Amino acid sequence: MALSVSCSSLSSPKIFPHFLSSRSFPLSLPQPISFLFLQTPLKKFHYHPPRALREWQEYEEAVKRKDLASALSFLISIDKNNSDNPVEGNGSLSTDSTRSRLGELGFVGGSVRDWEVLDTCLNADDMRLVGIAYEFLKDKGFLPSFGRFSSLVLEGTRNVTPTVLKSSTGLEASKFSPKKWGLSGSSSVVLAAFLGGLSYLLQQGIDVRPQLAIILGLAFTDSIFLGGTCLAQFSSYWPPYRRRILVHEAGHVLVAYLMGCPIRGVILDPIVAMQMGIQGQAGTQFWDDKMNNEMAEGQLSASTFDRYCMVLFAGIAAEALVYGEAEGGENDENLFRSICVLLQPPLSVAQMSNQARWSVLQSYNLLKWHRHAHRAAVKAMESGGSLSVVIRKIEEGMSSSG
Repeated sequence: MALSVSCSSLSSPKIFPHFLSSRSFPLSLPQPISFLFLQTPLKKFHYHPPRALREWQEYEEAVKRKDLASALSFLISIDKNNSDNPVEGNGSLSTDSTRSRLGELGFVGGSVRDWEVLDTCLNADDMRLVGIAYEFLKDKGFLPSFGRFSSLVLEGTRNVTPTVLKSSTGLEASKFSPKKWGLSGSSSVVLAAFLGGLSYLLQQGIDVRPQLAIILGLAFTDSIFLGGTCLAQFSSYWPPYRRRILVHEAGHVLVAYLMGCPIRGVILDPIVAMQMGIQGQAGTQFWDDKMNNEMAEGQLSASTFDRYCMVLFAGIAAEALVYGEAEGGENDENLFRSICVLLQPPLSVAQMSNQARWSVLQSYNLLKWHRHAHRAAVKAMESGGSLSVVIRKIEEGMSSSG
């Protein structure tokens, strides 16, 4: 089954045509030194780092600059040089092998450095280049769990009623609905405490209404012109609130990773999110090449749409799994609706509700089966780890849970 989609507002990403450069990296050996030092004076010479070491230093500089094209080009060229220098009969690399020289310098394998290429993805303008980086690491054996459950969307019942959702998760369907501020448990307590404190101050003859009017005016301005970024910035310093954000975003990251969708980056700072044009207080950017190609052709397959919806609702599912209900995810729902109205014919309200319940149930089960990996991702983000660290922790969690 294929769904038509309106793609007038979509544009194909740019391609970097020259990132797949291939170069060799010979080592320059220092000037030979005579051992007849009693007869021949020792000549002074200046040490020049071997070219392989300089190239790795250039790679690290590319990582610092978040230059994905340069960093990935170097890794691909090193991998090509390694494959072009076969292993000799004695089991060692040939003398011309770059890997052999790197081994002498303590860079055998380069595993940590290979992982770091993921940290350059956030600044990449070409999302296809991000996908190539993940496929490169997967082919090298670093990402065995990437795309491991990409066919999961083909399993399970399609008709997920609120009763089915409750029987499968033990939670009412309303627990998976994002809460408006003032309606959730924590915000209602804060609101009640605020009103009680205001009433007490007024009874004591302390009139704070002018200051309150200024505060409310600033909050209104923030919500209209900045999307609530300033308030979100202050709220993010409250540990329970920040941890809930981490749980939510880790759900997006894990499900996207297991479904084979390359992750460009995770934004946890509301101001940075606003500067990057991300709606909400935080965001996870991922890429689905198949969905992009299908939408460019005006046809969206059901399996591709299912996979996208699973990643989209994974944050809500993660909150429900950890806390018993979801508070965030309003922007995820809005994005889901915006995709649904592009379909031809558009999904009805009943069809959208069923699709949302099916997607959140699939993501909930996937996260429940891999709790260790989800907790590892939350912990890595909580400690300020980069994307490469988060992905490594996910792989460690997946291997420990079998």
